[in-house]
Amino acid sequence: MHVVGRVAAPGLVTVVDGARVADALAAAGGTLPDADLAALNIARTVVDGEQIVVPLPGEQVPQPGVAGTGTVAGGATAGGAGAAGGVVDLNAADATALDTLPGIGPVLAERIVAWRTEHGRFTSVDELGEVSGIGPSVLADLRDLVRV
Repeated sequence: MHVVGRVAAPGLVTVVDGARVADALAAAGGTLPDADLAALNIARTVVDGEQIVVPLPGEQVPQPGVAGTGTVAGGATAGGAGAAGGVVDLNAADATALDTLPGIGPVLAERIVAWRTEHGRFTSVDELGEVSGIGPSVLADLRDLVRV
């Protein structure tokens, strides 16, 4: 993780698989008194390679997207939503974020979440093809819009 903003020791931190935003913040020495924790979902599970931005109150931060481009762990659309044109993380996105993808409505979004719950984390984008209702053409359309 790369933790930046209003933390005691900004920089790269290491957390265990399954760690949450709160764990990454603790690894960065904790937040500063002026940090806007309400802007973060500190209970969200983090994804390796993402950046966590801890803002000041009222500070605009980029929406989640591809690691290295201002990903915000726990932001308003936490879970890897591509609302800002970013790539959606299949292992972090909730059904609402998945529903923003072309060809994925609320039913398929729920099926993706259910598959992840049943089988564990996606290890490749190709595993989307195992989700009922996602055929080769939908998978081809999604390939560049999602990541694991």
